[in-house]
Amino acid sequence: MTAPQSLPPALADALARRGYETLTQVQSAVLAPELAGQDLLVSAQTGSGKTVAFGLAMAAELLAGEDRLPPADLPLAVIVAPTRELAVQVARELTWLYGPAGARIATCVGGMDMRDERKALARGAQIVVGTPGRLSDHIRRESLDTSGVRVVVLDEADEMLDMGFREELEHILEGTPETRRTLMFSATVPKGIAALAARYQREAARVTTEAERSQHVDIEYRALMVAPGDEENAIVNIVRASDSEGALVFCTTRAAVNKLMSRMGNRGFHVVALSGELSQKERSNALQALRDGRARVCIATDVAARGLDLENLGLVIHADLPRDPATLLHRSGRTGRAGRKGVSVLIVNPKARRRTERLLSDAKIEASWGRPPSAEEINAADDARLLADPAFMADIAEADVALANALLERHGAEAVARAFVAKARAGRSAPEDLREVDMTPPKPRRERSADDGPREPREKRGKAERKGFDDAVWVRLNVGRKKNAEARWILPVLCKAGGLSRDDIGAIRINPGDTHVELTRDAATRFFEALGDGGTLEKGLRAEPMDGAPQPYQRREREDRPERSDRPAPYLRKKAYDPDAPRDFSGKKPYKKKSFPDDAPPAAREPSPQTDYIQDDRKKPYKSGPKTGKKPSGKPAKARTDGGWQPPMKVSAKRPKPATKKPAKGPKKARKTAPRG
Repeated sequence: MTAPQSLPPALADALARRGYETLTQVQSAVLAPELAGQDLLVSAQTGSGKTVAFGLAMAAELLAGEDRLPPADLPLAVIVAPTRELAVQVARELTWLYGPAGARIATCVGGMDMRDERKALARGAQIVVGTPGRLSDHIRRESLDTSGVRVVVLDEADEMLDMGFREELEHILEGTPETRRTLMFSATVPKGIAALAARYQREAARVTTEAERSQHVDIEYRALMVAPGDEENAIVNIVRASDSEGALVFCTTRAAVNKLMSRMGNRGFHVVALSGELSQKERSNALQALRDGRARVCIATDVAARGLDLENLGLVIHADLPRDPATLLHRSGRTGRAGRKGVSVLIVNPKARRRTERLLSDAKIEASWGRPPSAEEINAADDARLLADPAFMADIAEADVALANALLERHGAEAVARAFVAKARAGRSAPEDLREVDMTPPKPRRERSADDGPREPREKRGKAERKGFDDAVWVRLNVGRKKNAEARWILPVLCKAGGLSRDDIGAIRINPGDTHVELTRDAATRFFEALGDGGTLEKGLRAEPMDGAPQPYQRREREDRPERSDRPAPYLRKKAYDPDAPRDFSGKKPYKKKSFPDDAPPAAREPSPQTDYIQDDRKKPYKSGPKTGKKPSGKPAKARTDGGWQPPMKVSAKRPKPATKKPAKGPKKARKTAPRG
């Protein structure tokens, strides 16, 4: 290839050995002479060669005009990637790019042995590639010295912010010299990336390629309509009909990954899984099996949506729709890389057609709508490939001519042909039968205008008649209101387990002990065929058909239940106390007249300042003077100054003190104490 003038000879030689004839748009853009030495904020399409782009962009700072890198005393460049797989892939790409320049590259990723990474850093490396958390951990432990770093690269910076690595990124950037060059590569530039660039970059130049503004021309997008419940069967048929050596299927959850993996494994496919719950070794082995051809299908979560480059991957299937346009572009970008063609397929439920159209429109993608390949179409394609097999046109070796003639002579041409067909079809998974689905696009919703007049009240609009429920079948579920049954979770369970849609389900009546569900007759037949003999939808939830329509639930009346008019009045809360309100004592019991004994002193007849009330006979009388005016009997009393009597003080008999022994003379013995701790 013809290398640019600014490209060092060592890197130009590495590109030539790799087979590069021309540079991609983003690779040429970062090598522009006016951008030399500047901080860059680059946004480019996935699969456009961003790893080689920042590898070429930082060559001037690392080589400094020399043919080879200086000794690996301190790291010169730090590359931060969001995931382990992407970090390992970046290290692999930079190894062949900087190999002729004598580069030593160390990786620091989560899930690997930190002691081995510490030894690799101690031996010396000019380039360090890692994930944010592990690099930040090495800096805190002082096993990674970033004082000599000249270039810092943030690959997929938007994804790292979405994953919550802002603190780690700030810690890494603050630990490097202010004179460093900072390169940020991101598919999009949201507010978080712009703020990070403004804080840690110096007058960064914005680089946007022309290809980033248009649809990826090397990827063909297809949106295939699938009947509810046929999603897994459709994926099986799509993989069977594809000529791609490898396929990547995306799911949103780990549970969906495990379920689809077991389903396709049972169909005879060589399948591997890739999700966050797997260890780094398991994830690396899965990717290596896909690269080597030992596995044809990889089922993954969005952890595989960024940066992975698989040469033989020609098919991407979205088993679950992406949550946003950026995720759709990154998932699809695993195929159609470096000039290779690829296909991206979206599995679309009829109810999700509008959402899919909005998703494609926001991503500026034009997709072709259709149905998944049927079993008949797959078998016909297999036969056509078999008839056009290149083996029929190949020259046969002279040593094999005698064996071929012997086979024809012993078994005959018909038997040999049958054996050849059986051998060719052996090991293939049988295609699945798919139900018909309506491809008619939904009618756009018409907005109400002023000419339509006022809307009728809801009670006067009437209920629309639903087709198929004239001869409905009722199904009983063994859960009810006592087990917190609700229609919002019963409906999805019915649709998922029985392959139903919302149009197949009518009324749902939730009773205290069970639930009655109305289904069309055709839907009921399909529902119980999908459940099998046990009728189990999921653990603890079973369904059984009913004979006719159920009677409405009647609340049981108790015989001893009183009529509403005979029930006691409800408890009324008392009003708040108002001290200024007039008080009514008409309903209270009158006080008794106060009486005194004849021998009571005059002072006892006057009310005491502490007792301005009259003692009630129902209460136990007090024992002494001013309370009752009675003289204590049987015991000597002492007159009080107010004219009453005071009972004498009770004096208990003194108990003799116990005799104590005098301590013996001599030194005291030390007490033994239990040891503390």
